[in-house]
Amino acid sequence: MAIVGSSVVVGKLMVAKVPIFLIGGLRFGLASLILVPLVLIREQGLPALSRRDAGMLLVQAFTGIFAFNVLLLYGLTFTSAAEGGIVTSTTPAVAAVLAVLLLHEPRTNRRAAGIGVAVLGLLALNLDGASGVSERGPRPVFGNVLVLGAVIGEALFVVCSRVLAQRLQPLTVAAGISVLGFLMFLPFALWEAWRFDLARLDRADWIAIAYYGVVVTVVAFLLWARGVARVPAGTAAVCRSAR
Repeated sequence: MAIVGSSVVVGKLMVAKVPIFLIGGLRFGLASLILVPLVLIREQGLPALSRRDAGMLLVQAFTGIFAFNVLLLYGLTFTSAAEGGIVTSTTPAVAAVLAVLLLHEPRTNRRAAGIGVAVLGLLALNLDGASGVSERGPRPVFGNVLVLGAVIGEALFVVCSRVLAQRLQPLTVAAGISVLGFLMFLPFALWEAWRFDLARLDRADWIAIAYYGVVVTVVAFLLWARGVARVPAGTAAVCRSAR
């Protein structure tokens, strides 16, 4: 997930110029235009999905694509990037809890210790503020709560990824969550596009959007879907949170 680490920088620059839902619509629309034809070529048509797999793709897209991006980007408007980064670093602990509860992965003392440290870190952060941060944002506690909601969505995404990786091809998973994510963003993106002058975007902005859709979404999703099948959910979450 080293590629996805750059999404924080690109996303921070984009959200200063482009509305949040419009960013998501453009990003996942572009990714869908690339991934869907690849699936059709590879599978010689639309792949057959069971009701369970389709439902899990829907949950994965909503929690890890739609909810994660909306909560994270809105949260960062209320809290600092430093504090938001500390909160998102708890993703492995949250994913470990969900992996034990939902996937019945083994409980270990190291996992329990990691979860405890994450909880203590969140309490210290919201009670005393992040050490060395002069600008905490207008409403840091509220912002941190939104970012924590994004973390929970991300953890559910990891758990769903672990299950689907055993059942579907990485390309199918990447295309499915991209299309579903695009459809979730679409109504809000159209509303924002109607009120936003796209002519205000320069060449660098369109390059950033293309990078967001192609590299951060298409390439990273394919690598993620392939790799998560080979490691536990908690370990996968550590890699994903490194972004």
